[in-house]
Amino acid sequence: MKISARLARRLIVALCIVAVLITPGLILKFSGAEIAPLASLLIYGIAVIAASFALAWTGEAAEKDISGGLMVGLLAITAILPEYAVDLYFAFSAGSDPSLTQYAAANMTGANRLLLGVAWPLMVLVAWLVYRSVKRKQAAVDPDIETKPFAVVVRRGYRLELGLLIIATVLALLIPLTGQINILLGVAMLGLFVFYLYRASKSETEEPELMGVSESIGALSTVPRRIMLVVLFVGTAAVILMLAEPFAQSLIAAGRQLGISDFLLVQWLAPLASEAPEFVIAILFAMRGKAGMALGLLIASKVNQWTALVGSLPVAYMVGGGGWTMPMDPRQVEEFTLTAAQTLLGISILLCMKFSGRWATVLFLLFTTTFIFTSTEARYLVAAGYTVLAVVLLVAHRRAIWPTVKMAVTGKDSDDGFPVHLPGKEHRRGMSRPVSRM
Repeated sequence: MKISARLARRLIVALCIVAVLITPGLILKFSGAEIAPLASLLIYGIAVIAASFALAWTGEAAEKDISGGLMVGLLAITAILPEYAVDLYFAFSAGSDPSLTQYAAANMTGANRLLLGVAWPLMVLVAWLVYRSVKRKQAAVDPDIETKPFAVVVRRGYRLELGLLIIATVLALLIPLTGQINILLGVAMLGLFVFYLYRASKSETEEPELMGVSESIGALSTVPRRIMLVVLFVGTAAVILMLAEPFAQSLIAAGRQLGISDFLLVQWLAPLASEAPEFVIAILFAMRGKAGMALGLLIASKVNQWTALVGSLPVAYMVGGGGWTMPMDPRQVEEFTLTAAQTLLGISILLCMKFSGRWATVLFLLFTTTFIFTSTEARYLVAAGYTVLAVVLLVAHRRAIWPTVKMAVTGKDSDDGFPVHLPGKEHRRGMSRPVSRM
């Protein structure tokens, strides 16, 4: 198929912009020049974000050429690489410099809480705005939307992710309870992630719907497309891996220069940079009236972060010269407690197979509360609030818990009648699901 002039122009412009944004970071890295920490943070941060976007386009476009488990694995790698490059650098370095352990935990917990506390609610807000616009125009409404009360429907096939999140959360509770991440727990989490890839590869998939730059790449004829995919994947992955260390070091140095806690910069700024492409893709899906696909992508991202990222930390720590367990100080235990409690609430909300605007607001407000009330007591109160709400919902949705776990373990959905309402033909097909970028 011959690519149209419009798509070719979009592709060329996008790749040129990425190249321009990445180049200063590479020059600074290999020149050995020393500049102000804030300037280096800006240069490296822009380069990592640009490479992450190119990596995201590659993962999306690859769906045209790769199928089954290999595709799922590749898409998972493209999604986790930007974030993991920074986090695993800290974990690896902490093996020889224990003072860096806090940063590995900070980056992981920040990434997880940003996903549930900001990305999920933001996606629902965008879906609601799109629904209002469509309603005014009297056009067809997204079949993944319920209106009274407003909610985005979770496609039935995503019970797989929810079941795995339940298992992973039970395992993750060992971290705040013991004050450490044992290598055995890390291996178990990584094994759960591999099992997830296996189960996901067995699920039925729909024809991928590409958008933006990935659409331009997908429109190329077979040989040029595959060559471009390989070049982009290898090139952007190499850039991210090379710049992970200086980007992380710039974060710490800039925080100290500005008088801002370097812990907070690592916890929130680095995940924002690495997850930006993922957030943008989810929002684009929601803007195009595909809120169910957007939510599915974000749920899959949570599985990746809560299994592979958590599991990788003690492994990298040990390889870097640390022991069999990665110790957590009281602040890190506090962060893990908050993150685990938030995850539990997110799971309990989605067990009813919908994500309402009301619960999106609750997640966002609880997330922002920890920035207003920063004392240890207040943060544990917020964690208690997450937990109490989660327990109430788990009791209300108790009929769905075992079928959801069973779905994750066996790959077989249960005709349990919960939830009663499964709107749209595509939801009644059971396991049919879009391929989301892991």
